[in-house]
Amino acid sequence: MALISAWPLVSPVLFFLRCFSSSTASSEGSVFQFDIEGSSAVSTQEATVIRGQQQAVATGSWVPFAEGCQEGFYRTSSGKCSPCNCNGNANRCLDGSGICVDCQRNTTGQHCEQCPDGFIGDAVRGVPTFCQPCPCPLPALANFAVSCYRKSGSVRCVCKENYAGPNCERCAPGYYGNPLLIGSTCKKCDCNGNSDPNLIFEDCDEVTGQCRNCLHHTTGFNCERCAPGYYGDARFAKNCTACNCGGRMCDSQTGECLADSPEVSTDTDCPTISCDKCIWDLTDDIRLSVLTIDESKSTLLSISTGVAAQRRLNDLNLTTIHLQEAMSKKKNHAMLWTIQVDDAADEMNDLLREAETLDEQGNEASSKGRLVQKETTEINNRASQLVQQLNNIRDNIEEINSKSKYYAIQQELSPEEIAQKRSVAEEMLKEIKRRKPFTNQRQLADEEENAAKELLQQIEAFHEKYNDTRSLVTDVLEQLSEQDVKLSDLEEALHQALDYVIQTEDINRENTARLQRQEKQHGKIKEQINEVNSTLLSATTILEGPQKVNSELGEVIKNASGFYAEIDGAKKELQEKIANLSLFDDDLVEKAMHHAHNLRRLADELDGNLYGVDSNGLVQRAINASNVYENIAGYIEEANKVATLALNTTNRVKDAAVGIDTQVIYHKGKSEELLIRAMQLQRTAHDSSSYTIADTSWQVNGTFARMSSLRSQLMRAIAKMQSAETEEARERLEQAQLKTAEAVSATTTVTQATTPMDENVKLWSQNLQDFQHNSEAYDSAVHSAGDAVQKLTEVFPQLLDKLRKVEQKAPANNISSSIQRIRELIAQTRSVASKVQVSMMFEGQSAVEVNPKINVEELKSFTSMSLYIKLHKDNPQLAASPDRFILYLGNKNAKHYIGLAIKNDNLVYIYNLGGQDVEIPLDSKPVSTWPSYFSIIKIERIGRHGKMFLTVPSLSSTAEEKFIKKGEVLGPGSLLNLEPENAVFYVGGVPPGFKLPPSLNLPGFIGCLELATLNDDVISLYNFKHVYNIDTTTSPPCARDKLAFTQSRAVSYFFDGSGYALARNIERRGKFSQVTRFDIEVRTPTDSGLILLMINGSMFFSLEMHDGFLYLRYDFGFSNGPMLLEDSMKKARINDAKFHEISIIYHNSKKMILVVDRRHIKSVDNERTAMPFTDIYIGGAPTEILHSSSISSHLAGSIGFKGCMKGFQFQKKDFNLLEEPGTLGISYGCPEDSLMSRNAYFNGESFIASSQKVSLFTEFEGGFNFRTLQPSGLLFYYSEGSDVLSISMERGAVVLNASGTKIQSPERNYNDGKTHFIITSVTPERYELTVDDKKQSKKNPAKDRAGKSPDSIKKFYFGGSPLRTQQANFTGCISNAYFTRLDQEVEVEDFQKYSEKVQASLYGCPVESPPVALLHKKGKNSSKAKGNRNKKVGRDKDKISQPSSGLKKLYQVNFQREPQCHLPMNPKATEHAYQFGGTANSRQELDHIPKDFSQRAQFSISLKTHSSHGMIFYISDEKETNFMALFVAHGRLIFMFNAGHQKIRIKSQEKYNDGLWHNVIFIRGKNIGRLIIDGLRVLEESFDGNVNTWQVTEPLYIGGVAPGKAVKNIQINSVYSFSGCLSNLQLNGRSLTSASQTFSVTPCYEGPSEAGTYFSSEGGYVVLDESFSLGLKFEVVFEIRPRSSSGILLHGHSVNGEYLNMHMRNGQVTVKLNNGIRDFSTSVTLKQSLCDGRWHRIAVIRDANVVQLDVDSEVNHVVGPLNPKATDHREPVFIGGVPESLLTSSLTTRNSFIGCIRNFMIDEKPVSFSKAALVSGAVSINTCPAA
Repeated sequence: MALISAWPLVSPVLFFLRCFSSSTASSEGSVFQFDIEGSSAVSTQEATVIRGQQQAVATGSWVPFAEGCQEGFYRTSSGKCSPCNCNGNANRCLDGSGICVDCQRNTTGQHCEQCPDGFIGDAVRGVPTFCQPCPCPLPALANFAVSCYRKSGSVRCVCKENYAGPNCERCAPGYYGNPLLIGSTCKKCDCNGNSDPNLIFEDCDEVTGQCRNCLHHTTGFNCERCAPGYYGDARFAKNCTACNCGGRMCDSQTGECLADSPEVSTDTDCPTISCDKCIWDLTDDIRLSVLTIDESKSTLLSISTGVAAQRRLNDLNLTTIHLQEAMSKKKNHAMLWTIQVDDAADEMNDLLREAETLDEQGNEASSKGRLVQKETTEINNRASQLVQQLNNIRDNIEEINSKSKYYAIQQELSPEEIAQKRSVAEEMLKEIKRRKPFTNQRQLADEEENAAKELLQQIEAFHEKYNDTRSLVTDVLEQLSEQDVKLSDLEEALHQALDYVIQTEDINRENTARLQRQEKQHGKIKEQINEVNSTLLSATTILEGPQKVNSELGEVIKNASGFYAEIDGAKKELQEKIANLSLFDDDLVEKAMHHAHNLRRLADELDGNLYGVDSNGLVQRAINASNVYENIAGYIEEANKVATLALNTTNRVKDAAVGIDTQVIYHKGKSEELLIRAMQLQRTAHDSSSYTIADTSWQVNGTFARMSSLRSQLMRAIAKMQSAETEEARERLEQAQLKTAEAVSATTTVTQATTPMDENVKLWSQNLQDFQHNSEAYDSAVHSAGDAVQKLTEVFPQLLDKLRKVEQKAPANNISSSIQRIRELIAQTRSVASKVQVSMMFEGQSAVEVNPKINVEELKSFTSMSLYIKLHKDNPQLAASPDRFILYLGNKNAKHYIGLAIKNDNLVYIYNLGGQDVEIPLDSKPVSTWPSYFSIIKIERIGRHGKMFLTVPSLSSTAEEKFIKKGEVLGPGSLLNLEPENAVFYVGGVPPGFKLPPSLNLPGFIGCLELATLNDDVISLYNFKHVYNIDTTTSPPCARDKLAFTQSRAVSYFFDGSGYALARNIERRGKFSQVTRFDIEVRTPTDSGLILLMINGSMFFSLEMHDGFLYLRYDFGFSNGPMLLEDSMKKARINDAKFHEISIIYHNSKKMILVVDRRHIKSVDNERTAMPFTDIYIGGAPTEILHSSSISSHLAGSIGFKGCMKGFQFQKKDFNLLEEPGTLGISYGCPEDSLMSRNAYFNGESFIASSQKVSLFTEFEGGFNFRTLQPSGLLFYYSEGSDVLSISMERGAVVLNASGTKIQSPERNYNDGKTHFIITSVTPERYELTVDDKKQSKKNPAKDRAGKSPDSIKKFYFGGSPLRTQQANFTGCISNAYFTRLDQEVEVEDFQKYSEKVQASLYGCPVESPPVALLHKKGKNSSKAKGNRNKKVGRDKDKISQPSSGLKKLYQVNFQREPQCHLPMNPKATEHAYQFGGTANSRQELDHIPKDFSQRAQFSISLKTHSSHGMIFYISDEKETNFMALFVAHGRLIFMFNAGHQKIRIKSQEKYNDGLWHNVIFIRGKNIGRLIIDGLRVLEESFDGNVNTWQVTEPLYIGGVAPGKAVKNIQINSVYSFSGCLSNLQLNGRSLTSASQTFSVTPCYEGPSEAGTYFSSEGGYVVLDESFSLGLKFEVVFEIRPRSSSGILLHGHSVNGEYLNMHMRNGQVTVKLNNGIRDFSTSVTLKQSLCDGRWHRIAVIRDANVVQLDVDSEVNHVVGPLNPKATDHREPVFIGGVPESLLTSSLTTRNSFIGCIRNFMIDEKPVSFSKAALVSGAVSINTCPAA
């Protein structure tokens, strides 16, 4: 009854909902009218019809069974027709079940309620969310998904088997194709089973399908044929076999050998064709190209040609037609545009203003649009919720309606009763409608509807305006670009026309002047011609003699000047040669000759005995060691040539001097004769007639005057020759000639002796492959090579001493470079000698003194040595006396040493640390039981603990016997204190006269020894100082058997950082092709190192390891400069002491791919260019290449690789690096000791940690080395509950804190940059701290912990701790750490195995000695050093020695960087060179002038510039009457000074602004000025030396002068600052002291640069001119790229204490103000670091008391107190720093800014720093280092 009574209320609601539903459907249909190709979705109108039919039938009654139900209904089991529930997606359903049939609109399911597989959407709700094809990757056109679903707002695809990717956009591994290409599918890779079997799928290119890495000697696109040089069936039988044709090619199917030269018919003229391997390779390449073309053809044919493609082609055609029409119009109107350029410029300005207005309007419209969009979204969401609610209400009403009908039928109500009930319900509904809440809601709904309609109309109007605006923006931009192009063309044309006009004017002026001169000369000539003719007739006979004398004297003077300049230029070189040649004494020459004869004998002996095969690579290594003779021979040949040249020059100079004397005497006599004749002629003329006398008197007087002048010149020339000390020079020349002759004779003798040796070495290398195996000859060859290296090395110490003397005596550049070259050769020789893995035979009386490379400081706390040993048990001497000495490393006084011996049939390890000997006998393996082949011995010592290892290998298997024995010192000593000058290293025996300690005083060793490593360095017996009683003929070295444990040595190569491998002509093994590939495996613990390098001129390719990650940079001549491919995401760390496989793939000559461990790291695209290289350096390169200007600026560092490499391949072809001729300084094997990380460097924010089973409070001992310059820091930290054990630095002292008990070292100077050793001991009774063997101890108060042994694993820290402690983290190095553990023996900690490593470097220690402070004398314009560190330097400046350079010296930590900074704090710069320029008065001022400066001033300086003008050097008195200057004018060097009132000017003829370094010497003597350039060009000018005293005053200017200076004496263009680099300024042979003041001078940086102003780490600032000020209202905008996270950016200060300061501190930018009331500030901190190497924009806006700061769009502001009395002050503005006196105590950062600033603007007005009021300190204007 309740339902019946409610019906009148429900019926109107149902009617309302029906109307709403129909309106909603119509609106949706009008918006979402789209269909997708291939779908069968019905339209919205059709859905409405279906739904309406169902409703229409539903209102009817039963239908007779025979008639059947209408469409859209089904017959139930009771015979009634019920509507189909198909969600509007079908018109039919099955009778009885109601299951829908023929579901439409891509639906499925019993009620069409689901989307089938491959479709996504909502089948129930319909439009617009109906089922659509999955977009995987393209809907309908390319759908390769099994199914798809929505997650987190995005579509996820479940791809078919052949596809992969989030949207099935690429092929799965093992398949190829391009799913994004319409019509393309993924096909399975077909490599015919010839790919890598370890892979699950066949490996082919994912796009083309070309197989990668064909195995089983196959090749081809699908590995379908045998590789060149092989034949067989690659597809089915897979039996590719090598051709047996002696190196020739064979048929790829049958294996039949192919002839090299096919026969050609004799009756033809065709040439004979020789088909070598290149032809067959070319044939294979052509065959591969055909396959590639076929694949490309099939790909092109597979491209879709459907409607979409046709439509796109039509669009392209239309676009092409439009472009053609536009271009033709543009061409037709080109002339018209040229004429209308001026009008176009005005229009462009108007357009720019309109564009700015439109941009502002667009921004406003955009903001309004975003607001409208937000409100629209909210309205849409509310409408969706309302629709959902109304749908629910409609469903409920429909359900109530159906139930009411059912209820009426069940209750058998009559129609009258139903109508009555309905009328009651309608009355109730009307009553409800009339009630106030519903009326109000209806009114509100109508108002909202009207408002929504108005808003929609506004939005549509706004959208139309927005579209119009967007269309106008495109046209405006196009017009602006066109106008810009026109203006550029016009500007070029105007510039060209202006140049032509200027050139024309210059030519006209020259022609006019020339014409005027010619006219004047022509008139003069006409007037004088008669007079000259008559005069010449009478004077001809008189002047014949004087003219002849004049010409001859002119030649004499010219020759004398030339010889004098040549003598002066060669003087320095001859003195250097004399000094160099004088060092070769007779004994050394005699030794060299004797040594050469021995080498000749050994060469003949080796040539006769070498018949063995190099079975283990050792002969090749020995020959490589001998190759150093080629370098020595080359240098001797070079010395021979130089000596010959010196001899020739000496003879020529001597002859010239004799010739000059002869000519002077001869012409003096001739002059006297001519003078007598002239006087006779004068007397004769006097007797002539008066007219003749008057006429000739003038001529004779002129002649006489000229004769007098010539005579005075002649006398001056004679005086000059006499003043040159002819006798002394002649004696020097004779001595030089004698020394030269001796040197030539000696070098000739040595060359004659070494030339046959060189030929024999080359002959050995050629014949090695053909030798037969002969063990005796093999041993003899190895030993002969070693003996040769020994004899050469005997000469090296003497040669080094000689070279040091020469360096001290003659510091000229060419001598220094030659000496440096010799040192490099010797270093190469020692490096090669260290890698010679050959043993030496000892007979009991022989000995070797080894030259270890390692520093004795590194052996103090930790010593490790390994060697190979083999006894000659059948030797009768050994049987008679079995106890033998093996080695000794220690001091000559037999204190502090380690040694090895055989005593009582045991191997005994002996070491002494200043007290008693410690002997560790290996009694578990008696020596008599050792095998007859090599065994391995390793001895270690850390602190007082010693250990010895013996490894006995097996010949037949990899099994090894290992024996270990330990010991320790009982006394207090723990350090091996070796003295560098007294330390010796003897092996096998000792020389006569050396006294061994009693424990080692035994007979010499009998057998063979081979050294392996000393600590981390590879060492060899062949790197020795001396050998004693070793005869290669009677004692050949022992051949190494191929034992199992030695096999690993032949697999990899060890690089120690100084050597490198060079593979020349790499295309001999493989060709650069479409895919070029390099592969190599590396293993290293170091942070940085060079891996691969290729160079061709300015083009290069370098692969480096930088901070543990790969860094690839290359340039193949690209127009945009070098490309960088860097592991910026830190995907693959290389320096973890594990092998990593690195692959470099260059694809299609335009894409570089980096792969590590078969994982793609990164790729980059470049211009299509082939690799232009032939040679490749591996692991390093020669120094001259790494430091060359073409490559050094592009390398991240110039450090050689240290670690192991193996498997180097080019195009999958292996290279044996040790067999390459260019390889130097590498060896076989991979020593594990060299890969351990015993060192760790901490930067103050880093630490390392490990978890081990330790207990530091029971029985514990530990120790480690440390080095630091910081006075405080946490070294070690361990906690056990509340108990803490820590070791730290506090104010320079070492402090042990064990559970509150502190022990402090008495000394406080451990932060001196030197290595110190700490030992800590904890026992139940005492705590002990020992620093450098100085012990301190205290009682242990906690004895109750004794005996406790915790089973849990504890964590300990080195270098700091992440926990909050009282000490800051450590800055410095920790190495060779050890401590007792519960689960293992005492051994050195390998930091590489630690689980936590936070910002710590595990290789190298950059801590050096304290740097020399930069000395600045405070002046009125000087920059004051900032920061606490610099303050300390200032207080101690009197105690610091002056630096050696006249300019400020950089710290030797150029490449240290802050951890959070990407760029180093100091860019790479040339040492001792400084950059000037940028401002008109860039300069340095020096106050110190020597007392003897006025008597003699000799300066030398090096310069490099591209500028045509600029001041280099200037000094004068106060009035600038006396002065001296060196400057550049028009590219030429000019040396200028005064001599009284006379100005002396010496000018070079050549230009030196070529950007190269030039050495310049300029001298002002008593009566001469001299300019010497590059030691060869000598220019001089003499003057009267009897002038008044020449005095000048301070300062001395370098690189420029102060404003107003030098204008009086120097042309204005050259008064301005020198633009370039200066270095090595010296006065009278002494380097000048540091500059007192510096203005805009920075180090001379190398590498690329860009526009900007650079503020260096030395400090400096820029003061803006008075036109810029910061008042109460301003806007400052600029960009920065910092190299430090802290520093002052901007500062303004007024006299009344108000200020504004902007600074960075730890990456946070802060603006702080004081407006006279109080301080207030605001800050911005970016998510990313400001110090990331990128440019960042900063803007500051102030309006009275409101300040806003904007950093990269991160904005913050502050509102300070309002000062009603505030006024604007025009005070100076400081940029980049500020004098310390102006800083307030409240500022947290006082350091200067370090980095670059550009685009600085105040109130939208650009600021030019080059026009600043002052540039103080090391600031570079307009040039900023880019790396």
